[in-house]
Amino acid sequence: MNSTYRSFVVYLLPALIWTAVVLLASNDAFSAEHTGSVLDIFLGWMQPASFDLTHFVIRKLAHLTEYGILGFLWFRAWRGTRAGWSILWARRALAFCLAVAALDEFHQSFVPSRTSSPRDVAIDCVGVLVALTLIRLRRRQRPQAAAAEASSA
Repeated sequence: MNSTYRSFVVYLLPALIWTAVVLLASNDAFSAEHTGSVLDIFLGWMQPASFDLTHFVIRKLAHLTEYGILGFLWFRAWRGTRAGWSILWARRALAFCLAVAALDEFHQSFVPSRTSSPRDVAIDCVGVLVALTLIRLRRRQRPQAAAAEASSA
């Protein structure tokens, strides 16, 4: 396998696949009505007001999570085989994910069972920023951990 093909499969393809998954989830099957009926199987015992709040929170956490994964994968795709951290890779990942989030919400405006909200784009971007922050913090800790191990040896 040549290095260009390998880089595509290892770094870019996962980001592209996850982007497709995110965009496909903006259809009717993932509307609040449908996710609520699934959640009702597990939490049907809750009072309606508590259930509605729980459902809302779970849906927003799903936004954070799916876009956090998307941000991680696009950072990784931009970084490729290089090591470390670059604000350029982070900016590219954030910009791409912002475009996906905006496209996702635009698409939802045409799906009768979905609503389109700039608030969801903001939540999506927070998910990306959390992922990028965690990557940055992890990159900072690695050299410190290696130095600590070397000094204790």
